[in-house]
Amino acid sequence: MTITEQNRIWNSVKEWIQVIVIALVISLPIRFFIAEPFIVNGASMDPTFSTGQFLIVDRISYRFENPSRGDVIVFKYPNDPKIYYIKRIIGLPGETLTMKDGEITVTNPLDSAFTEKYPNGLTLDEQYIAGIHKSHDTMTTTLGENSFFVMGDNRLQSSDSRAWGSLDRDLIVGKPIIRLLPPGAISIWPGKETE
Repeated sequence: MTITEQNRIWNSVKEWIQVIVIALVISLPIRFFIAEPFIVNGASMDPTFSTGQFLIVDRISYRFENPSRGDVIVFKYPNDPKIYYIKRIIGLPGETLTMKDGEITVTNPLDSAFTEKYPNGLTLDEQYIAGIHKSHDTMTTTLGENSFFVMGDNRLQSSDSRAWGSLDRDLIVGKPIIRLLPPGAISIWPGKETE
């Protein structure tokens, strides 16, 4: 092999290394700070999300806005932050949730505007839950100032705030913005209450 051929091979290798480095410099910040892939595993969000669905999760929105009731979120499981869960926000910081035979009523004695608007509490109309997935739980809980109450849409098969308590804000990763797989279920903002 001549020196010219060696130089040509070395230049080709250097070009590939540069392309790989540039791709990593561009993609890694996007992956860790803006959007993250997520694959649904389990039946806790049926029928809204099913095992094997591939989602892109928006990691940046909640840096500028507060999570809202009804948002589907991806978060780190409080008992093992290496595990990620997907659930729906049911209760917001400071609220008291009363569940009777599976029906949820929200009150917030610290928020006079909420109390004025809903003097008997806000009973949630959870149309995203299929009849076969409803629970008949009865419980009451009050959330702290940075805590959320999250539940799966499949109430009968969901490990959620009913089992392990409220979710701290700092464990929320983001919300799904795109469902890419399977092809027949492709959608933007999957899981919105209007879906």
